[in-house]
Amino acid sequence: MSIPFAQASFPEMYEQLLVGPLFRPWADLTLDEIGLRPGDRVLDVACGTGTVARQARARLGESGTVVGVDVSGPMLEVARRVAPDIDWREGDAAALPLREGEQFDVVICQQGLQFFADRCAPVREMYRALAPGGRVAVSTWRPDDEIPFGRELRRVAEHHLGPVVDRRHCFGETGPLEAVLRDAGFRDVGSRTFSRTIRFADGTVFVRLNAMALVGMSQAGKTMSDEERQRLVQVITQDSEDVRRQYTDSEGLAFEILSNIATGIR
Repeated sequence: MSIPFAQASFPEMYEQLLVGPLFRPWADLTLDEIGLRPGDRVLDVACGTGTVARQARARLGESGTVVGVDVSGPMLEVARRVAPDIDWREGDAAALPLREGEQFDVVICQQGLQFFADRCAPVREMYRALAPGGRVAVSTWRPDDEIPFGRELRRVAEHHLGPVVDRRHCFGETGPLEAVLRDAGFRDVGSRTFSRTIRFADGTVFVRLNAMALVGMSQAGKTMSDEERQRLVQVITQDSEDVRRQYTDSEGLAFEILSNIATGIR
């Protein structure tokens, strides 16, 4: 059931408004890249509301097992409501809640690694979770300077916030991404960069969610009250209208976004 925007929590907005247009296409691409096999045991690290885990379950059917792990209880509440048949576990990616002797054939982390201050510990845990010969896939957005729509929206926001470091795009170079996998012990490490055109029927909703994210990541936003942040989000959304219109056609908002997908084998 859809929840009105004003009443929805962030996990509910994430699931209702972002998963379908933005995250599901990349989940499918990542699963294509890793090459699921019948019977695979799959672990989705930093799973959020479970996009990758659900797509893996749809592909595997009853032939494999799927586990999703996230540190956020509210995100997992949504995941459990949407897909109660998947094993959802609350836990830190740097100390994965694995059962004794539990191992996986595939570990995936979609758009999560860039948010960890220590990226080495989660990758070492992904290595620990894999059976010998198991495969890992990690995706991270490219730097937003390479994504014109995102870059222009950030510049509008920075008129009100000062410089903003967008954590979503802060681990976007393939060299460091591949290095962290090799340092954890993975072999046959490689990466590819993919581009996709993403569409939102209601572009204003995406622009508003993006403004919320930028305000939340800014130093200025951290000192504001909730009411001040809400007002500023509205102002930034309004000021971004010219940018939104440039990327809008008869079917809604459309923009290109780029992501790396790095893979390796234990």
